[in-house]
Amino acid sequence: MSDPAAVLDDLRAEGDELDQLVGGLSEKQWSLATPAPRWTVAHQIAHLAWTDTAALLSVTDPEGFAAEAREALAAPERFVDDGAEAGAELPVGELLAWWRDGREQLQRALRAAPDGVRFPWYGPPMSAASMATGRLMETWAHGQDVADAVGVRREPTARLRHVARIGVRARGYAFAVRGLTPPGEEFRVELTAPDGSGLWTYGPEDARQRVTGPALDFCLLVTQRAHRDDVAVRAEGADADRWLDIAQAFAGPAGAGREPKRDGGGA
Repeated sequence: MSDPAAVLDDLRAEGDELDQLVGGLSEKQWSLATPAPRWTVAHQIAHLAWTDTAALLSVTDPEGFAAEAREALAAPERFVDDGAEAGAELPVGELLAWWRDGREQLQRALRAAPDGVRFPWYGPPMSAASMATGRLMETWAHGQDVADAVGVRREPTARLRHVARIGVRARGYAFAVRGLTPPGEEFRVELTAPDGSGLWTYGPEDARQRVTGPALDFCLLVTQRAHRDDVAVRAEGADADRWLDIAQAFAGPAGAGREPKRDGGGA
């Protein structure tokens, strides 16, 4: 994915959709608890604003970002929560303006980035396209937390292809971050598109390790927005089965994930 324009367009659309949701919330609703422990709706948007600010710093001032990253990684269990907590204390209007301004500035910076440049991040350095894809994944995932908190069902879109791709590519990382040796053989992943129009496929057709299911369910699983028991994602092969227990599409320490909503069975 060398041309970031398409994914940047999708990132903007994803942000705009979430903006429409939170922009209409009351002050009381911004204080609603979300599925993330101790995080309200305000914490979710503050985290997105904080991370967009970090991404903008990475693109416009890599040395400045490196200094910030060293401080953050010195306390890996706290820096994400600290950033969300500080932003959540802002008045709703200020928080919303911060998030909106940061999204737009990051859009402009990534669109202006020279071809082939890679930017530092908390994980491996990223191209403009990869940076935009990561921001889209997080916007969608934290948007899901907000939607769950306010009782809104979002319609899945083809933008989920970006989230699914990150989830597939992060398979080895999901093992390594837990101190496990990533499987050496390739996996086949077949996901049904949200509109039912076909399959999104990854990996060789004849792979012994296979994962199948709806794209939405896979994305909920790899972003740890749903427990494996609550999605219709299936594995063939011991390594594929293990992956579905630990999958994550984000950099950083392994998260605790979600508790199952019910006993057994897929969604």
